Amino acid sequence: MFKRLREEIDTVLARDPAARSRLEVVLCYPGFHAVLLHRLAHSLWNGGWRLAARWVSHLARFLTGIEIHPAARIGRHFFIDHGMGVVIGETAEVGDNVHLYHQVTLGGTSLAKGKRHPTVHDNVIIGAGAKVLGAITVGEGARVGANAVVVADVNPGQTIVGIPGKPVVPKEQLNQDFLAYGTPCGDLPDPVARAMSGLLDQVHALKQRVEELERQQAEALPPLDRTGDDSRNQKSTGAGY
Repeated sequence: MFKRLREEIDTVLARDPAARSRLEVVLCYPGFHAVLLHRLAHSLWNGGWRLAARWVSHLARFLTGIEIHPAARIGRHFFIDHGMGVVIGETAEVGDNVHLYHQVTLGGTSLAKGKRHPTVHDNVIIGAGAKVLGAITVGEGARVGANAVVVADVNPGQTIVGIPGKPVVPKEQLNQDFLAYGTPCGDLPDPVARAMSGLLDQVHALKQRVEELERQQAEALPPLDRTGDDSRNQKSTGAGY
């Protein structure tokens, strides 16, 4: 028991450079408190003490602002950074070494019984405000950017940003193992700028094509016979008198 408690504390120390001592973690980290209370609630749930388990999870929510259903399965070295507003649903499954920030939701999209919440594999980082919804799978080592909305499976090692979430940076292109808030802040592709650049390229190509067609049409037409035009104008003018 004490070994597991020490493990939970060391996880916080390893993930947060602001943590200066084990005592500070024990007294001042709501994510640590929420995980401990969830371990207790989960044990009660598995032991058949369902109402007691729900009461413990409700107490954890009141004390920390973090809501984890007691039936949710949480792996080792799980860290909730800042914590406020995190929601983890009943059938959610979270692997080892997973890092969540505040306002993250692992939610369900169905009222049917059975699996309806995400499965998050090992070594995943989910940024602040991200919503991972439905019975989907987030592969090992994936990164979900801040405020992303993910409703489809995420391949291992992918980085997902946006609404709806789209992959942007493969893991092998990242220059760091830990990605704060799950969001690459370097040379991140801008979808709006990319779309504008594509439109400008199309306009340039269409302009060139129009100029080419005008030139071909001008070369195909016979030269204007101005002498004949002038004589026809004079005849029509004389017929009026």
